[in-house]
Amino acid sequence: MQITIQTTVNADIDTVWDAWTMPDDINQWNAASDDWHNPRSSNDLRPGGRFSCRMEARDGSFGFDFEGTCTQVVHQKLIEYVLGDDRSVTIRFEPTETGVQVVETFQAEDVHAAELQKQGW
Repeated sequence: MQITIQTTVNADIDTVWDAWTMPDDINQWNAASDDWHNPRSSNDLRPGGRFSCRMEARDGSFGFDFEGTCTQVVHQKLIEYVLGDDRSVTIRFEPTETGVQVVETFQAEDVHAAELQKQGW
């Protein structure tokens, strides 16, 4: 099952691209909720390059590395990568009159995909 999410960021493409690709910027915003954080990231933004984001609960109870390998990069337009479990992800950056629309499409993981389908996702 593929899932697509999108949002429009009220900023110029340079700002949005840097926020999405620069490790220091990623560490500032990449968290599922306020009780999680992203203490470190690395990003070799080229085909064959690897990225990693460390996700941790703020209380120290759990953490994991979110990692993958870039397969295609078009500066300020497209990032495609494959996660460690072979799921693919495509992220498109589309400037608009009100900012930059970021559209991410990814394959759902198998563990929770069936439950999402039951709920109508």
